Amino acid sequence: MPVTTRPVAPADRPAWEALYAGYAEFYGVPQTPAMRETVWGWLHDPAHEVNGFVAEQDGTLIGLTHYRPFHSPLAANTRGFLDDLFVDPIARGSGAAQALIDAVKAEGRARGWALIRWITAEDNYRARGVYDQLADRTPWVTYDVPL
Repeated sequence: MPVTTRPVAPADRPAWEALYAGYAEFYGVPQTPAMRETVWGWLHDPAHEVNGFVAEQDGTLIGLTHYRPFHSPLAANTRGFLDDLFVDPIARGSGAAQALIDAVKAEGRARGWALIRWITAEDNYRARGVYDQLADRTPWVTYDVPL
């Protein structure tokens, strides 16, 4: 069965929530229903910058991605940041990850973004195997300052 992508829709909530909970669990990030409610609200608020796509196969949601614009003052352009990408473990290898990334790339082209950027965990080897085929790995090291 082919994988298709489309913007996340209100009727997707139960399946989206299960996938997003799986994503949080994969990264070991405690996440509450209230946190998912916040993200769901962002996805359906036209004034909010976060958007999302879902991947579907045979009528079942098998993956999700969230993305948003960000600005690069140094390059004087707008870019896209792919925040979250998750494919149900039973659907990995289906092409869903590439389809979701392709959907964000198409959206970025339509919006005039200069590039799409994302990060992943150093030990996320399976995903990195896909990403290495689709994008250029950067030499940047990231840092976080909790506030």
